Amino acid sequence: MDQQQQQNQNQQQVMPQPPQHVTVKDHLYLSDMLSWNLNAAKKAAFFAKQCTDMDIKQELEKTAQMHERHYQQLITHLQSGNQPIQPNTN
Repeated sequence: MDQQQQQNQNQQQVMPQPPQHVTVKDHLYLSDMLSWNLNAAKKAAFFAKQCTDMDIKQELEKTAQMHERHYQQLITHLQSGNQPIQPNTN
């Protein structure tokens, strides 16, 4: 199997649940994702309040709710006992 096929196969594997422990790097990335989703939710909610077109307003509200849902899912994963671990340096 060549390297490209092996990379494609590795990329297609899906974890059924989050790992028991996450690395410091992964934890930092999850923290960034929290910030991005919270920021997007706030901006969409703000613009929905400013909008007078009801169709656009409704879509912005749905977008805000989606980002809020993603934010809550990330919080749940982080609070489920996952503690950051140091990367293996061996």
